[in-house]
Amino acid sequence: MSTKNFLELEKSMADLENKSDFYKPTSFWREAAIKIADQIKTSGVENFRNISSSLDFFVPNFGPPANGFSKNEVNSLLSFASADLKLSKKALMTLEQYLSGFFHSRSDYRVLLASDNQKKRPYLHKFNECTFGHPVEQFQFDDRNYSRSSLNYLLGLSFLKQHIDTDAIETVLEIGGGFGTLGEILSQGDMENIKYIDIDIPPMQHIAAEYLKAAVGRENIISYANIGNEKIKISSLPMITVLCNWQIEQLMGEIDLFVNFISFQEMEPFVVSNYLSHVDRLKSKWIFLRNMREGKQKKTANSVGVETPILSEDYLKMLKNYQLIARNVHPFGYETVDGFHSELLLLERVSQ
Repeated sequence: MSTKNFLELEKSMADLENKSDFYKPTSFWREAAIKIADQIKTSGVENFRNISSSLDFFVPNFGPPANGFSKNEVNSLLSFASADLKLSKKALMTLEQYLSGFFHSRSDYRVLLASDNQKKRPYLHKFNECTFGHPVEQFQFDDRNYSRSSLNYLLGLSFLKQHIDTDAIETVLEIGGGFGTLGEILSQGDMENIKYIDIDIPPMQHIAAEYLKAAVGRENIISYANIGNEKIKISSLPMITVLCNWQIEQLMGEIDLFVNFISFQEMEPFVVSNYLSHVDRLKSKWIFLRNMREGKQKKTANSVGVETPILSEDYLKMLKNYQLIARNVHPFGYETVDGFHSELLLLERVSQ
């Protein structure tokens, strides 16, 4: 990592300490943010997709550790199947593809092919994921790269295209955008005049900015380091903007679409309520959420979690100026093996 990037990361982390509790990491992210920042400084942001803290918290995978198996367990199972069970070559290939997450990723890709309207923007069929970050898992279908992060968003956008006029969308705001996948997809979707704004806590905003610089070009992006404390006119922003989360208060104007995929469920209700009050202030025409219907697990003495889980119905209660027009788990969301539902919610603004 360059000295300039190191200083930018340090500055955002230091600035965070002086901000309101609305913007500080809560229970789920408090220790994780520090751990990720430390590992990034050691390994470099160019390796963020293969460091342990990233894989545990914000770089989703289909295979280990996300599927419940460790790498060592996967290797042991494959070794046992080969040496002790003496499975056939075909059986071993089947087992390996299951444990690696290939089966799951291919299923998601098949849903994308079957559901996407290729005549509407963003053109999802043109997407090819960047390799920046040295990912431990990335699958190729039809000579294009995909990860669990990109397939999550691609399926969500395919669902969105079935319900609204996505061709008319020009400004997209996301809170907690991971490493910037949505911005990367929109940049490749032939969306005229598209503006994507990603807001996140440090060090996540720093990682997303570096990833998107690699994915879409440095000339198309401004980040936290480029903006002071002045008001930010949305209409004057470039294609990609990545800000620290407290800078949402500086945004002025209106947006077409607000997106949150999975990260709200990792926050406490008072934090989410504050963010949504700003989304309402910016008069977003549409709100698109993907979060756990039953809420995130509660924190215990031995496991990470939230203090107060947010349920799907809680989001609807917070958004009094919006009405729900569509929700989905199958096939665009996900049901876990233990019965939890990662659900898509689409809301339309009904009050000015």
